[in-house]
Amino acid sequence: MPHNNTALNQTTKRVENMAEAGTVFVGNKPVSSYVLAAVTQFTSGSKRVVLKARGRAISRAVDTAELIRRFLGGKVNYGSIKIGSEKVGEPGKERTVSTIEIELVKTE
Repeated sequence: MPHNNTALNQTTKRVENMAEAGTVFVGNKPVSSYVLAAVTQFTSGSKRVVLKARGRAISRAVDTAELIRRFLGGKVNYGSIKIGSEKVGEPGKERTVSTIEIELVKTE
């Protein structure tokens, strides 16, 4: 049992570190949830926020990025935009899913 707790703790720490680094994982929630998360990070002092999404959530990530730029009135610009793909699923049932990372950088 301790082995499972250790793995869980390591996973939790990785997720917390990613959140501290200004990463917002875009999924199935409404776009406004992700806009709020990113704007909160910018207003709390972050100079950059990275939106990450894959599959059907990619369009939601793009919408989120555009709404953030409009909401903050030109104080945020695009940094790097990375696209790619990754394999998900169990061996033998793997499928390829598209991914995107959109970096938003505060100009002030």
